[in-house]
Amino acid sequence: MAKKFKIRKGDTVMVLTGRDKGKVGEVLRVFRDDDRVLVQGVNMVKRHTRQTQTEQGGIIDKEAPVHISNVALRDPKEIKTDQPTRVGYKFLEDGRKVRVARRSGEVIDR
Repeated sequence: MAKKFKIRKGDTVMVLTGRDKGKVGEVLRVFRDDDRVLVQGVNMVKRHTRQTQTEQGGIIDKEAPVHISNVALRDPKEIKTDQPTRVGYKFLEDGRKVRVARRSGEVIDR
């Protein structure tokens, strides 16, 4: 059975530790088997690539995955202050289960 994470593709997250601490980016992909996420503009590494028919060769910068424990969801209510928050779940009146920011109580929608 696949693992379930509270951080999903498309979420805006903040890096909590490491050389990119404090950076904010969008989750591009979630690697469930490795407990890692790919965040746009975070953990940039250089890769030497060979030229192909569709791609230019040379040294390119690309994102490397970050462990999911090193990122936290950015609170949707406090975007100006870039405060990280934990995620909880809540059932709405119509029976839907939604994600909720623990810091502000705001419903996280995409």
